[in-house]
Amino acid sequence: MPTNSLWQRFQQYFLSYDDLGFSLDISRMRFPDGFFEGMQPRVEQAFAAMHELEAGALANPDEKRQVGHYWLRNPGLAPNDQLRADIVETNARIRKFASDIHVGRIPAPGGRPFEHVLLIGIGGSALGPQFVAEALGTSNDRMDIFFFDNTDPDGFDRVFEKIGAGIAHTLVVVVSKSGGTKETRNGMLEARARFEKAGLEFEKHAVAVTGVGSELDQYAESNHWLARFPMFDWIGGRTSVMSAVGLLPAALQGLDTENFLAGAAAMDAHTRQPPGDRNAAMLLALMWFYAGNGEGKKDMVILPYKDRLALFSKYLQQLVMESLGKKNDLDGKVVHQGIAVYGNKGSTDQHAYVQQLRDGVPNFFATFIEVRKDRAQERFEVEPGVTSGDYLQGFLRGTRAALYEGERDSITLSIPQVDAFQVGALIALYERAVGFYGSLVHVNAYHQPGVEAGKKAATRILQLQPSVLAQLSATGATAAAIAQKIEADPEDVYHVLRHLVANSSSIQIRGTKPGDEIFSRL
Repeated sequence: MPTNSLWQRFQQYFLSYDDLGFSLDISRMRFPDGFFEGMQPRVEQAFAAMHELEAGALANPDEKRQVGHYWLRNPGLAPNDQLRADIVETNARIRKFASDIHVGRIPAPGGRPFEHVLLIGIGGSALGPQFVAEALGTSNDRMDIFFFDNTDPDGFDRVFEKIGAGIAHTLVVVVSKSGGTKETRNGMLEARARFEKAGLEFEKHAVAVTGVGSELDQYAESNHWLARFPMFDWIGGRTSVMSAVGLLPAALQGLDTENFLAGAAAMDAHTRQPPGDRNAAMLLALMWFYAGNGEGKKDMVILPYKDRLALFSKYLQQLVMESLGKKNDLDGKVVHQGIAVYGNKGSTDQHAYVQQLRDGVPNFFATFIEVRKDRAQERFEVEPGVTSGDYLQGFLRGTRAALYEGERDSITLSIPQVDAFQVGALIALYERAVGFYGSLVHVNAYHQPGVEAGKKAATRILQLQPSVLAQLSATGATAAAIAQKIEADPEDVYHVLRHLVANSSSIQIRGTKPGDEIFSRL
């Protein structure tokens, strides 16, 4: 397509929200003439569904609950006075608690102020806070922050090695909606043991963010933890970063939580209503639909050209894939919907996988995220008249052009700088785009039955271990022989045995093939 034609297309499909400093360019998506008109009935249904959701409709029938993450940044939208009061009161308590920690009104044992935060969570209970901490953190933060976001013992050890003697002045925030999430439970137990080993009382360092009345809530109350904050029933983990899940660690870190919420509210105001062709969230959803033919046939590649946004693709993996990856549609029909998400950062990606994006399998569409402000400090020229930021901009535009020349589609999203307001706006934009896309393809974006299936399968494997151990003897036996005795799958038993061998000096293995290996206890 001639350059002049692209210029005309750019002007036609460039959307700008001047009051936010935000823009969206879909001109390099090759949707045909008439695409928007053909999608209009679905668009109208999506707007109607979004209106019902924000008004308090039952949006998650599996758990019989509302979905209200939009209310978090504008409590006035909540459908009743109690919900509005809960949000306002919780946010005020978060600000007060963070202030008390910062000035030492709530000190660490011994009287010195807390200096570090350790957040223990998994999935949405960690990804959102991690992204925000990385995007907005500076060397001047009131507290530095560490994360347990897995059940990896080596990972726990590495974090505590970094904290070192600072453990005496470390505040621990445990985040679990149900209080029964095993990965988070394990992290809490490991942390408690480490504190006790250091001669410290864990409860004098601990804070809970959890559902009211949950297992964790009861445990924290009975053990007299420093504070408990609610994780509302109507908030899902992947959309919880603007609840206490994300606001408490951000406030403790010293980030601007009020502007974070304000940015989200401002983006919501732009994307709540029609028309679809002036609504950035709907345009994103429509481009995702076009790219994958409404069936997720192409992957979403997220390419933020800013180090501070390096975790954004990881954050979006959960938001998009957990929301949209569904076996059944709203009518119960098997559809296997979803969009795979991956990404890196520019210009790192140009030395990593852009070669395949440009010349390999055309099974993706890209989203470039441009940050117009290079740095807070004075410009530094690496060549006469040219800065490192000029190169970064050049690489973004060059890669975008190269992909288009190779008949690869892309979206370009621009923000003026990375600050609390803009990060809040970005999160709100994608939250609503996911909701709209769910409506366009007729799936429920607000439940996650596949996650629960995985947890049940993991529990089954864990429950095997005591039975397997009970069958081990000095004589030894094969995995198949043990499996027959306990009526279990031989492969499951084999993997339990190999794990035990790797982590216990009292269990040995001899043999060369899975079927012949003998496992014994010393």
